[in-house]
Amino acid sequence: MNAIILYDALTSGGSTDRIIDAIGEELVKKGVYVEKAKTPPRADYGFLDEFELVIIASPVYNFNLSPNLVAAFAQSNLSESLKGKKIATFLVCGGPELTAEFLYMPQLSLRLIGQNIVAQKIFGLTEKSNPQSPITFANEIYQKVFAELPL
Repeated sequence: MNAIILYDALTSGGSTDRIIDAIGEELVKKGVYVEKAKTPPRADYGFLDEFELVIIASPVYNFNLSPNLVAAFAQSNLSESLKGKKIATFLVCGGPELTAEFLYMPQLSLRLIGQNIVAQKIFGLTEKSNPQSPITFANEIYQKVFAELPL
């Protein structure tokens, strides 16, 4: 059982990093091997073959997804490398979750059409300040991806 969290954040130590770490730690507690990696625009994402689950995370900047993540979808083999993978996604933003559901999540979902998305979450004003929220999301992911796999 293994997973990778692909993300981009223009700063370190902020909400996105905190949420990524909490999700990763919770999955590790359940026996999942977890790595995290940033998403440079022109990388080779062939290494995703090694992972059963890919978690894609993006903060929202100026009403858009992280620019490096968007560029990775456009300028690399990221989309191709995600084919056949179980994918979970989450966004981190400073506004309300409902607004993000209609303005920001579609920006990510459109890049993942035809992919196997098992879970999605928005960490907005209320969710990103709740320390239990990333743990609950990690548990949801685990139940949907790993709970029924033989050990």
